[in-house]
Amino acid sequence: MNLVPLSIDSIHFGQPLPFVLRGADGTLLAQKGFVIRNRDDLNVLLARGVQLHVDTDESGESHRAYLAGLQRMLIADTNLGEIASMKISAAEPTERNRVDTGPADWPALQERATQLLRSPSAGDFGSRFQALHEELVRHSTHSPDATVLALIYLSAQETRLYSATHAMLVSCVCMVAAREVLAWPEAKVLTLGRAALSMNVAMTELQDQLVQQALPLTAAQITAVESHASRSEILLRQLGVADPVWLEAVRCHHHRMPGPMEQKKEALQIARLIQRADIFGARLAPRTARSPMPVTAAMQACYYDEEQKVDPAGAALVKALGIYPPGAFVRLATQEIAIVLRRGPSATTPRVAVVMNRSGMPTGELIPRNTAHPSCKITGPVAHKDVRVQFQVSRLVAMSEKMV
Repeated sequence: MNLVPLSIDSIHFGQPLPFVLRGADGTLLAQKGFVIRNRDDLNVLLARGVQLHVDTDESGESHRAYLAGLQRMLIADTNLGEIASMKISAAEPTERNRVDTGPADWPALQERATQLLRSPSAGDFGSRFQALHEELVRHSTHSPDATVLALIYLSAQETRLYSATHAMLVSCVCMVAAREVLAWPEAKVLTLGRAALSMNVAMTELQDQLVQQALPLTAAQITAVESHASRSEILLRQLGVADPVWLEAVRCHHHRMPGPMEQKKEALQIARLIQRADIFGARLAPRTARSPMPVTAAMQACYYDEEQKVDPAGAALVKALGIYPPGAFVRLATQEIAIVLRRGPSATTPRVAVVMNRSGMPTGELIPRNTAHPSCKITGPVAHKDVRVQFQVSRLVAMSEKMV
């Protein structure tokens, strides 16, 4: 750790931090992507850390770009007032990192999405939302398996940041299905992703409360939940969203609309796909009052419509993700328990790695198995709650990418 003091005047209010902020003793004060909205937020951090520091070993290009900028200003004999007012920000994109599709920092994205959706502000919502959406689009396009893996794995254990994680999951799995199965035009896919990401913006904080609530919902909570779709549309209008398809899809994302997709207009096609993915994601997540469903049961819940017929939108999701999607736990014929890391050549032969041996003990390492081989075939799903081992999501994603 190489801590360097950071001037508080160099902080951009209302913009995601391009680095991790630490105190003088190295204590974590704010994750990369955290938004310091105003001076009050800054004072809270200062009270915890006395002085702000950046660890140059973990700050990547951002702090180096800042120092290089200071050096250029000094060489050019810039006046001290301009030098003092220089703000630190993300490094200028090079041609290389414009097309970089490396693994996402999912914990940082969870924090960013939670801040944005819990406390949206008309002043900066548009730019912050667009930046988050573009990052999800990039990852779901270039690394769909790793993206689904990360979000399903996090969703199956997340309670503190449930609402934002759920919104990202629904947005990404919808975009994957729309591209790979439904073959929607890219403009329609992007609208779908935006609508899914913002579908619950009017009740983000309430959703996070309800996940941890053991008691039945109060009358006021029931009313808030039942009205959240229309309230989300209204709030999005107030935040500057003017796209009528996006807004209608948000308003209608809980409407019961079984039947062929081609008979629905564009906004209702988007709303239906979101609704089925919403069911899938909600069944995955743990609650204080109930355990999460196994991933395969959650898939089945979205596959059949309100009339217990195969739902075209739900079927598109199942076809895109597979019966055993990335992030699911499965039992093999060897009696080992494995996690699905990538989709395979067929719906029943995904790429997996063993995490618990046949005695039920953690393996410590991720051990690849070929599920297409009869001796290692999948015999059934395993609920997340029954797997007594946890991994950093970055480690799972790295292993998934190695299997390409």
